[in-house]
Amino acid sequence: MCGIAGFWSLDGQFGRDECSATVRRMTRSLIHRGPDDEGYFEQPDAGVYLGHRRLSIVDLSKEGHQPMQSPSGRYVTVFNGEIFNHRRLRPELEQCGFTFRGHSDTEVLLAAIEHWGLRGAIEHAIGMFSLALWDRRDRTLTLVRDRLGIKPLYYGWAGGRLVFGSELKALRQAMGFGNRIHRGALTLFLRHNYIPEPWSIYEGIYKLMPGTWVSFDSTAARRQCTPGELIPRTTVYWSAKDVVERGSACATVMSVGEATDQLEALLRDAVGLRMEADVPLGAFLSGGVDSSTVVALMQTQSSRPVKTFTIGFHEAAFDEAPHARAVADHLGTDHTEMYVTAREAMDVIPILAGMYDEPFSDSSQIPTYLVSKIARGHVTVSLSGDGGDELFGGYTRYFLAERMWNQLRRLPNPARRAIAQSLLAAPGMWSALLKAVGCMFPRRWPVNNSRDKVTRLADFLRATSPSQLYELLVSHWAEPTKLVRDAFEPLTALTDPGRQAELRQNTERMMYTDLVSYLPGDILTKVDRASMAVGLEARVPLLDHRVVEFAWQLPLDLKIKHAEGKWILREILYKYVPRKLTDRPKQGFGIPIGDWLRGPLRDWAEGLLDERRLRVQGYLNPAPIRALWLNHLRGRVDEAYRLWDVLMFQAWLERDLSSGSEQVPKEVSENDALAPPQIRVGTAAAVVR
Repeated sequence: MCGIAGFWSLDGQFGRDECSATVRRMTRSLIHRGPDDEGYFEQPDAGVYLGHRRLSIVDLSKEGHQPMQSPSGRYVTVFNGEIFNHRRLRPELEQCGFTFRGHSDTEVLLAAIEHWGLRGAIEHAIGMFSLALWDRRDRTLTLVRDRLGIKPLYYGWAGGRLVFGSELKALRQAMGFGNRIHRGALTLFLRHNYIPEPWSIYEGIYKLMPGTWVSFDSTAARRQCTPGELIPRTTVYWSAKDVVERGSACATVMSVGEATDQLEALLRDAVGLRMEADVPLGAFLSGGVDSSTVVALMQTQSSRPVKTFTIGFHEAAFDEAPHARAVADHLGTDHTEMYVTAREAMDVIPILAGMYDEPFSDSSQIPTYLVSKIARGHVTVSLSGDGGDELFGGYTRYFLAERMWNQLRRLPNPARRAIAQSLLAAPGMWSALLKAVGCMFPRRWPVNNSRDKVTRLADFLRATSPSQLYELLVSHWAEPTKLVRDAFEPLTALTDPGRQAELRQNTERMMYTDLVSYLPGDILTKVDRASMAVGLEARVPLLDHRVVEFAWQLPLDLKIKHAEGKWILREILYKYVPRKLTDRPKQGFGIPIGDWLRGPLRDWAEGLLDERRLRVQGYLNPAPIRALWLNHLRGRVDEAYRLWDVLMFQAWLERDLSSGSEQVPKEVSENDALAPPQIRVGTAAAVVR
C-alpha cells in the first residue's frame, strides 16, 4: 500500500525548483502510508509532477520503485494498492512479448495497459487501487479508482492547478491551496457522519467515484484552465448500479447446495489471492460471521497458524474479545488479544482530525485504529471481513425499516403527519404512546429512553416512501441545513434519482444504497485511514468484485431467512466453525462515547461546544447544539452520536484553522480566535493476553 500525490501546473507561474519542492512536500505528508521509499517524476515542459510513498508489500527490491514507466516509456504511473491476480496475468503478457525486470504488480499493470489499453487492463485486474497515469505521448493525465472505492483518491483545483492525492493533507500542501469549507458537504457530514462521494469538505476538491476514471488532456486544459470551466472527461468502467440491476433482474437459478459451493469457491479464491505478500500477514478477528469466515478460509490455505488480532474492552457491552478468542481457539490461529482501557482509547481522540483529514465521526474509528496498531506490531498486511453486511443483508436496520414501512403505509400521509405533530406536542403522553407503538421498536433499538424513540418515530411518520424512511433511519441530524449556517444539502446516492437502482424489493434497495454510499464513505474510509496511519495494509476479500457480482445474482431468500441476514455466508462458515460460536445478535464495534462525554471528556467537549466559539466560527448555529449538549449532560437523552458529529467537526476545524488552509471568517477578529481545548487524560498500559 502506498500514498500518491501530484499536480499539473499549466500557467507556468512557478519555476521548476518551486514545483519540485511542492511535489515533495505533498508526497512527504503521506509518509505514514509509505514509510519504506519515495520517488518522483517531473516533466517541467508539460507542468506534470508526480510523487509516490511506498509501503513495500510485493517485490521489496528496487525493481518495485515508483513512479514506474511502462516498457515503451510511454506511460508513467504512481500506484496505490494491489493487483492481486498479477501473477496470473504475467504469463499471458510474457507470451505477447513482454519481459519483466522484477515481480511487482505495478510492472504487470503497466504492461497490461500497453497491451490491452487502460480499460482492458483494469477489466483484467482483480484488486484495490487508486492511480495516476501520465501518457507522455498524448499528454493526458488519467486518475483511476477501484470498483468498490476501497482505496481513496482526491482531486480538484487549487490555485488554478489540477491537484490530486491519496489524502487531503497532500492537497493542502499544494501551491495556492486556500479552498474554503464546503458548507453543503458539512450538511452531508452531519446527516451521515461522513462526507459521501463525490464531495469533500473543501470547495473545488472531490473524491473520485468508485469504478471511475477521469482524464485531462493538455489541449482541453489550456483552452479551459480555470476551475469553473474545466470539464474533465469521466469514464465509468464498472457500475455497481448496473451490476445490482442486472443481477436482481436475472437471479441465478440453482440449488442451495450449488449456490453455497460456488460462493465458497469464489471466497476461497478471493482470500487466497489476498494472502500473497512478501511480508508478514494476518487478519482482524472479531468473532462475527464476516471476519470468522475470512479467517477460516485463510487457515484452510495456510501451512501455519494464521496470525489474528482483536482488542477487548473492560466494559462488557462493548467487548467482543471472548467471541473472537473462541473462534481463534477452534481454528487454531496464532491469536493476539489486547484489552485497552477507556483512557487509552481516549488518548486516540487528539489525533483523529489529522488521521481522517476531513470531518469523520464513526466512533468505531477509535477501536479500528487500536486494533490496527496492535496488528502492525506483528504483520504488515491484515485481512478484514468488511463488506458482508452490505452484500448479504446483515444490518439490523434492513429488517427494522421493512417492518416499519409495512406498518406506516397503512396510514394515509395526512394521518401520519397529524400523529407526528401530536407526538411532538404532547410529552405527557409519551409512555402510553410507546406502549401502543412498542411493536415497531426492536429490543436492540439504539436509543435509551422514550423521548428519543418518540422523536424518531415522529420523523419516520413524515416519510412518504421507503427510500425516504431509510434516509431518515440512517441520518444522525434529520435536518442538517437548520444546523449549518447559509448551507444547502447536495444530492447523494440516497437522494439523487439518477444514482438509484431500479430494484423490486425495498431490502435490496437499502443494500444497494449502502453498497454505494455507506460502504465507501464510512466503512472503507475508516479502515483505510486507521490502518494506513500505522503503515498497515488492510485487504477486504469479501469485496472482490467477482464476489460482489455473484452475490447480486443470488435471490434475496438465500441472504435473509427468518429475519436474519447473511444466511448463505453462515452456511459456509458452519463448515469450519460450530454454529454456537458465532450465532449471536450483531454487535457493533463501538465504545461508550455517551458516558465519556458526561465524564472524562466533558471539559474537552465543553470547550469545543462553547457558544461563543460556535458563534464566531460562523459555521454552526449554537442554539440547537447547546440544547442537545445540556440535555445529554442531564441524562435526559443519550445524544452521543449527534454530539460526536459536531465534536469531530469542531476538532477538525481547529486543526484546519491552525494549518492556515481555511481563512477565518472576516467578521471574526484575531482576538476572537479561541485557543483549541485540550484533552488531558493519562495513558494506562494495555494488558496483553
